Amino acid sequence: MSSSATAGARSYQNFVNGKWQGAISGKTFPVYDPSTEEIIAQVAAADGADVDRAVQAARAAFDSGPWPLATAQDRGRVLFKLAEKIRQNSAALAELECRNTGKPIVEAEYDIADVATCFEYYGGLATKVTGHVNPVPANALSFTLREPVGVAGQIIPWNYPLLMAAWKLAPAIAAGCTCVLKPAEQTPLTALECANYFEEAGLPPGVINIVNGFGETAGSALVAHPGVDKIAFTGSAAVGKIIVKSAADTLKRVTLELGGKSPNVFFADADWEAAVDGALFGVFINQGEVCSAGSRILVEKKIYSKFVEAMTEKAKRIKLGPPLERETKMGPLVSKEQYDRVSSYLEIGKKEAKTAIGGGRPKQIGKGYYLEPTIFYDVDNNARISREEIFGPVASVIPFEGEPDAIRIANDTPYGLAGAVWTRDIYKAFRVVKSLRAGIIWVNHMQPTYVEAPWGGYKQSGFGRELGPWGLEEYLETKQVFVNLDETPIGWY
Repeated sequence: MSSSATAGARSYQNFVNGKWQGAISGKTFPVYDPSTEEIIAQVAAADGADVDRAVQAARAAFDSGPWPLATAQDRGRVLFKLAEKIRQNSAALAELECRNTGKPIVEAEYDIADVATCFEYYGGLATKVTGHVNPVPANALSFTLREPVGVAGQIIPWNYPLLMAAWKLAPAIAAGCTCVLKPAEQTPLTALECANYFEEAGLPPGVINIVNGFGETAGSALVAHPGVDKIAFTGSAAVGKIIVKSAADTLKRVTLELGGKSPNVFFADADWEAAVDGALFGVFINQGEVCSAGSRILVEKKIYSKFVEAMTEKAKRIKLGPPLERETKMGPLVSKEQYDRVSSYLEIGKKEAKTAIGGGRPKQIGKGYYLEPTIFYDVDNNARISREEIFGPVASVIPFEGEPDAIRIANDTPYGLAGAVWTRDIYKAFRVVKSLRAGIIWVNHMQPTYVEAPWGGYKQSGFGRELGPWGLEEYLETKQVFVNLDETPIGWY
C-alpha cells in the first residue's frame, strides 16, 4: 500500500519498479495542508541513489521485458484503463488535491476530470502514429519510422499536480517510452495515489516510476543522469535555465514550459460584462498560481477608470475560505514559501503603483496561507510587478492609448506563454493575434485549455509543446530506413 494513517497523516514511499520503496537514506519530509498549516503526510525523500534506482528500472523496462513488445493498441488500452480508474476515484482524488494544494474543491474536480480526459485522448492517439514514404530518386524504398525516445524524466510543478503529470505521462506512454516522474515536493500526493492503479491498468513494472524529493537533490540527479534520454519540465524560467545547462552535458532532449507574464488586452469596444469577468478570472483563478495568468491587464484609456472601478467592485465579492467549501472561490497559496514570496511583491507593488483593492492578508481568516485578491492600477510596464512573475493573486492594470500602443506594451516582456484580446472588431482581433509574440492567444476569453490543442510558449516561456499531437511528437524519434531494390553492384571499385 502507498499510504497509511498515522496520527492523522498519511505515509508515502517512492514507487520504483512496480513496488513501494523507502528512500535509501531512510529520510522523509513533511507535506502540508496550506489551509490549516498542518502536516497531512510524510513522504520518502529521494536523492541521487534513489533516482539511479528508478532510472535503472525505467531503462530495463524500456530495453527488455513486455513493454517493448506492447503494441500501440496495448498502450492505448492501458491509458483508457488509467482514465477509468481516475474517474472511479475522482471524488477522493479531488479532495486530496484540494487539501494538498489549497485550490477550491470545484476547481480540483475540474482538474481531475481533465486528467481522465487527457489519458483518454492519448489512449486514442497511440494508434495514430504513422511513418512516411520518402520519394527518393533511386531504385529503392525509403521510409521513416517513428519510435519512442526512451526513458523520460518528468519534473512536475505544484500548481496543477496531477494534471501536469498527466500531460507528460500520457503522451510518453502512448509513444512507448518509460518514465521517471518527480512531483513537486509541496504536492506529490495525488500522483502517488495514482500509482496504486498502474498494475491493474496493465503497466509492467518499471514503466512509470515516481520519486519524491527536492529539486536540488532528486530533480538535479534526474536531469544529469546518463540513463535518461529526455527531460520534460514545467516550472520557473530560472530553474528551466539550470536544467538546459545540466542536460547539455549528456545532450538530452529537453522540453520546457516555463513562466509567463501574460497580457490580457481590453479594447473599448469589448463586451463589458464578459470583459470584466475575464479580467478577474484570468488573474485570480487558482489563486493566481497559473503560468498563463493574465496578470498584466491592459485597458484602453477610453474605458480605463470605469474598468478599474468595475473590477474592484466585483473583486470584493470573491469569497476566500476553506478549499473544501463549495462556495469558496479562492483558497490559500500552496506553501509558506510562496506566501512569503507573493507578500513581498505586494509591498513592492504598493510603492510602484496605486492599490485598488487588497494588498495583504484577509483579516477574517486565522490560519492558512491566504492573501487577498489584489489589484494595482496606474502601473508602469517597467515596474517589477509588471516584469516579474509573481504567481499569486496580484493584477497589474496598465492603460494604453490605441492598438499599436497595446501591442507594444503586450510584447514588452521577456515571457511569451499566453495572451488574450477582447474586442468586437474581428479585424482588430486578428491583427493583434498576429502581432502578439506568445504561444497561446485567446480572443474574448481567458484560460480555456483543451487537450486537443498545443500548449507552450515563446521567448523565456520555454520551448517544445505539450498536448495534442504536438505533445506526442516530443516523445518520438524519427528513423530513416533505406531498402535497395537495385540488384546491380554499387560499382565503387
